[in-house]
Amino acid sequence: MVPAVGDYATIYWALGKSVGDELDYIDEKGRRFRLLLVGMLKNSILQGSLIISEDEFIKRFPSEDGYRMFLIDVARPSWPCFHGLEARATTRIEAVAGELSARLRDFGLALTPATQRLAEFNAVENTYLSIFQLLGGLGLLLASVGLGLVVLRNVLERRGELAMLQAVGFDKAELKRMVFYEHGGLLIGGLACGIIAAMVAVSPALKSPGAHIPYFSLVLTIAAIAISGIVWIWIATAFALSGKMLDALRNE
Repeated sequence: MVPAVGDYATIYWALGKSVGDELDYIDEKGRRFRLLLVGMLKNSILQGSLIISEDEFIKRFPSEDGYRMFLIDVARPSWPCFHGLEARATTRIEAVAGELSARLRDFGLALTPATQRLAEFNAVENTYLSIFQLLGGLGLLLASVGLGLVVLRNVLERRGELAMLQAVGFDKAELKRMVFYEHGGLLIGGLACGIIAAMVAVSPALKSPGAHIPYFSLVLTIAAIAISGIVWIWIATAFALSGKMLDALRNE
């Protein structure tokens, strides 16, 4: 059993595993051995890779010579960076990178800052999130219009019933409030069901180490859905109850 460490996204989402699980692997001679996942790193530069000890790697892949990747730690000041010290640290990193690139250019050395590497990994995720947000906004718009049309049709079909209520003493303002409260309650109930279902669906992501939850954008989205639904309900109700209600009662 070979202990291995990997990035959370690779282990949990790509492999469907977690800490303590085992994974079958094949060495260069076609022999099967097992990896034991003993740790995960959140949002690291190890995405797409599993790390094992050098001795275990040489034992199973003896024909691999040398190293393909280096992690270079450039000393940075441990004290708070005031009065240009941060700029000096950045200059030192650039100087070290330039020196290594010049001396090892014959070996094809390519240096990438860890922050840039992480930004490239996150760019893919952010692209998908932007697409889903755009599709979600379009779905919100269509759902809001659809809600208004459903309310409009429902009220038009009940126009005779509402005309009867007006004939026995209810005025239009009371009828509008009655219809608005009825469909508004359905809207709130639908939002509650949707929020509960969404919480259940994303609960694994919420429990993940280092999970970042955009509470502000979530609250803003829910508020936008509620406000949009209320506006369309009120517009549909006002349009359906406009005109002479008693004509609908005569048609009955």
